[in-house]
Amino acid sequence: MGAFILRRTGVMILTALCLTFVVFFLTNLFPNLEKLAKTQGNARMTDAEVVSWLDRNGYGGPLIVRYGEWLGVVPGWTREDEATGEITGRCIDFGMDPADAPTRCGLLQGDLGFSTVSDDEVGNIIGGRLLLTLKLMGWAFGVMVPAALLVGVLAGMREGSRLDRSLSTFSIASTATPEYVSGVIFIVLLASSTAGLSPLLAEWGWIEGRTLFLGSARSAMEDGITFWNFALPVTTIALYGMGYIARMTRASMAEVMTAQYIRTARLKGVSFRNIVLKHALRNALIAPFTVIMLQFPWLLTGVVIVETLFNYNGFGWTMVQAASNNDIELLLACSIVAVFVVLVTQLISDIGYVFLNPRIRIA
Repeated sequence: MGAFILRRTGVMILTALCLTFVVFFLTNLFPNLEKLAKTQGNARMTDAEVVSWLDRNGYGGPLIVRYGEWLGVVPGWTREDEATGEITGRCIDFGMDPADAPTRCGLLQGDLGFSTVSDDEVGNIIGGRLLLTLKLMGWAFGVMVPAALLVGVLAGMREGSRLDRSLSTFSIASTATPEYVSGVIFIVLLASSTAGLSPLLAEWGWIEGRTLFLGSARSAMEDGITFWNFALPVTTIALYGMGYIARMTRASMAEVMTAQYIRTARLKGVSFRNIVLKHALRNALIAPFTVIMLQFPWLLTGVVIVETLFNYNGFGWTMVQAASNNDIELLLACSIVAVFVVLVTQLISDIGYVFLNPRIRIA
């Protein structure tokens, strides 16, 4: 097991380097750098002035060297103004004595740079936004996975039954309905003061406010999470994600229920409940386990639609804003977080799969 984890960790590091270099290359294409120069400097810059600005701010060197500076394995660039004698550099903060500046400042040193839009440290921006998304991910995951497993197990216990057909139809419908459709439907039905159920419930005196739920999760960022401001975004995410897990669980459960050892248990007179819980369930969860772990990357980067729809400024929203504003340092930091989450969840998935499947563990 130790050798397996070491091999997987080595592959993870190589994959992370390749992916981050690709993102670094794409974000540092000359059109993006030209747009950055004109945004930070003057929109009427000439081509020569753009090149001069890029050289002064550390964007003019070879790509592989700048990638090394960003990683923190190559010493950061420094420039001395010939007219004033002022020394600037990647690792020299404003007002810092150049002699006190560190030689390297990059990802390995925990320095992600500054946002070119908000002039704040990228680490501060990413930390706050990531925490907001992790809260949304946690609640959505806690609702989605148990519900999906329950639906899948119930559907797969008796393949072809009326319950199986009904739950399978529900699973397919939930997966086929995008978040921007189900989210709007929930808002209209449950969070609108002029349409849906809320006007009727308010007229009957069943609710105190004008709406049953809040159509915006902005208050969850400022005042804290409550059932009223977080129920709709969590339900929207969970409903879309649970269908695929439920269908995988149902297929795996139906296959296990036709296995020879299940038939033997039935012939021995073991109750159907014990057959499902003690014999079939663990083997049926081997395949869905990988699918469940794949939900983490999707929840991290794929909830941008829900975050935008419910006015919740989390990690996905920040990543889209960084791309639209050409905020290179922030976009690179977002890509690092996304790559890290994908690779770590894949490692956990592989290790868990080995523990769940004795044949792989023995091999």
